[in-house]
Amino acid sequence: MMNGKYVRAVLLACLAAPASAEHPLITDDAGTQGRGKIQLELVAEYARSEDAGTVEKIFVGPTMPVLSIGLLDSVDLVSGISYQRTSVEDGESRTTQSGAADFALDVKWRFYERDGLGLALKPGLTLPTGDETKGLGAGKSTQRLFAIATKEAGPWAFHGNVGYTRNANRAGDRETLWHASAAVTRDVVRDLKATANVGVETDSDPHSRRMPAYALAGLVYSVSDRLALDVGARRSFNVSGTAYAVLAGMTIRL
Repeated sequence: MMNGKYVRAVLLACLAAPASAEHPLITDDAGTQGRGKIQLELVAEYARSEDAGTVEKIFVGPTMPVLSIGLLDSVDLVSGISYQRTSVEDGESRTTQSGAADFALDVKWRFYERDGLGLALKPGLTLPTGDETKGLGAGKSTQRLFAIATKEAGPWAFHGNVGYTRNANRAGDRETLWHASAAVTRDVVRDLKATANVGVETDSDPHSRRMPAYALAGLVYSVSDRLALDVGARRSFNVSGTAYAVLAGMTIRL
């Protein structure tokens, strides 16, 4: 039976990227909530991959909402923890593991904003709250730092992220991970926005020279100033077999 690392490498691009990107995007934007404002995100993802007759299915949902709190106009505190269920089938047997994953905590600092250009830094860490023996956590605390850029031009917005993760773990995975991604959004009609996203990240398998990549497309519908709904689909590339995912989310601003 395969170990499923090629799927987890793809998911790392989502789970290890900056939390609280405008869902369904993985690439974060340089915007912040503003002092005293709060945002809740309820997001879910279903990923399926197949290689040499073995199928792995992963569901990621909210154990608790992703919470973004505006500490200052230019500083957000972001936290969240997800629920994960993994099922691996090889035609003869099926193994399933489920439970809460590691707790993530990030701080986003927007240090520049002028003429539609925003720049931010986002350090973060995870705490080993998930059961690493079930593949639900790293077993150790991990740290990361992302640089974020956003440029707004009329109905368009462009975002770019570059990041480093110190992936300390007990599973023997690679401990140095790099991430790069870019995204674009465009207002299509009133209250409806189209999104597209591409990215690449170091494979967590220490024996692999691959650089797993992804392409994502989605829609965001603003029901009101306080509520938005979104859907998306992601296809992964440069991995063993085939891998894809569907995503859905709800954002509430308080």
